[in-house]
Amino acid sequence: MKETTTSLQKGIGMPQAIALYIGAVLGSGVLIVPGLAAEMAGPASLLAWGFMTLLILPMALSMGLLSAKYPNAGGVSHFVTRAYGERAGTLVGWFFLMSVPIGAPVAALTGAGYLAAAFGWGEGAKIAVAAAMLAVGLITNWIGMQLAGKIQIAVVIAIAAVLIFSFGAALPRMESAHFTPFMPHGWLSVGQAASMLFWCFIGWEAVSHMSEEFKDPQKAAIKGVTAAAIIVGILYFMSALATVGTQSYLKGGSESSMVWIISRPLGPWGGIVAGVTGLCICMAGIIAYTGAAARVAYAMAREGHAPKWWSGLSSRFHTPVGALLFLLLCFAAVMLLYGTGTMSLATLIQFPNATFILTYMGGCAAGIKLLKGSKAGVVISWISFAATAVVFPFTGWAMLYPLLITLLFLAIQPRVNRKKVTSLDV
Repeated sequence: MKETTTSLQKGIGMPQAIALYIGAVLGSGVLIVPGLAAEMAGPASLLAWGFMTLLILPMALSMGLLSAKYPNAGGVSHFVTRAYGERAGTLVGWFFLMSVPIGAPVAALTGAGYLAAAFGWGEGAKIAVAAAMLAVGLITNWIGMQLAGKIQIAVVIAIAAVLIFSFGAALPRMESAHFTPFMPHGWLSVGQAASMLFWCFIGWEAVSHMSEEFKDPQKAAIKGVTAAAIIVGILYFMSALATVGTQSYLKGGSESSMVWIISRPLGPWGGIVAGVTGLCICMAGIIAYTGAAARVAYAMAREGHAPKWWSGLSSRFHTPVGALLFLLLCFAAVMLLYGTGTMSLATLIQFPNATFILTYMGGCAAGIKLLKGSKAGVVISWISFAATAVVFPFTGWAMLYPLLITLLFLAIQPRVNRKKVTSLDV
């Protein structure tokens, strides 16, 4: 008779935690946003990058401190439940959970797009590569976070190596004349650039859902997130400095300025390296967010707030196989919508924006209440909450998506509660 598996395996050490944090935050925006920000604010965009690089540490630590104190697969949902009650925590859990089934396919299609462009492939090949990326994300998380973490380490090292190489290659072409006029569009443009850059620095909340599997939550969550924040900040700022210093946003086009920098010193191979780099960056995010969504689905099912079959664990790997099956079905549905032309990538990409922001705001709000024993923790949480709240209105019509989730939650939750009460009576 097989032994029933009831708990997740603690397989995430410090190196894996750092790689997962970096993978969750360092998105494909590093190839696109530096050029867009430079086009918007000129060389003064570096001020926006500097400000966000400083803000990144409190944003990261607010999630790290909570993960260290309350390690749980529910992550932000669990923190909000402890701070503001079960109903609020469950709603935040649904916000995050319903972001990833759209966000992961969007990341896969973006990464596949880079590779397809590098090799001159068509739309069919792009969809096939994206599907393969999603399959890799699901399989690595099914086998376990120890494997996922090791793969993430390799991917992050490859990404960092390419970005550092591109910065080194850009140095000889950087000229002081490229930094003047420093602020061609005024201070307002710097603020607008900073609000756009915010999207590049969010993602710390994702790894909180894996904190239950940290070998040493205190060490991995706090020291790991600090190391990851420093590395991410340096890589982003180096990329922005190279973009401005070479004026690649004027030569290669604002949306492909980093690709131009990477391609320039490598000749014909440059486009392929840039394409593979884009794919690796998106793959890192898919692994991190698929793992996070599977854990929050598992935790919610464990608490009776989601279908019971989501709480099923693999007897071999101690991983949430029921939740991963749910994500597989969601990924297939979204890819079908895209593949048939029902929804474009431009439309899909906007849906998760507001729900990701609200998830992070919920975590920061929980930190304000739960970290009262630490003055620094409360201050850090307030800073992160305020910064996130300022950005939220810029999500525009995407706010309708969390509103729809909230309405469905309010309609369904009373029925779920009645079932829980009935089962307890029995």
